Amino acid sequence: MHMPIIQVQVIEGRTDEQLSKLMESLTNAAAESLDVKKEQVRVLIQEVPNKHWGVGGKPKQG
Repeated sequence: MHMPIIQVQVIEGRTDEQLSKLMESLTNAAAESLDVKKEQVRVLIQEVPNKHWGVGGKPKQG
């Protein structure tokens, strides 16, 4: 059984609802694109603090 695993990193601060919508959208896209069942798709979301997310060599602010 092939189980696609999707890993996503986002800056912290999203709501649980937003993260759930993202999981659902990614699952649907993978299932359709790869011709697998939704139950086979795994989505891992890692929230990264602003101070650990660099943009232009500096920590992201707010």
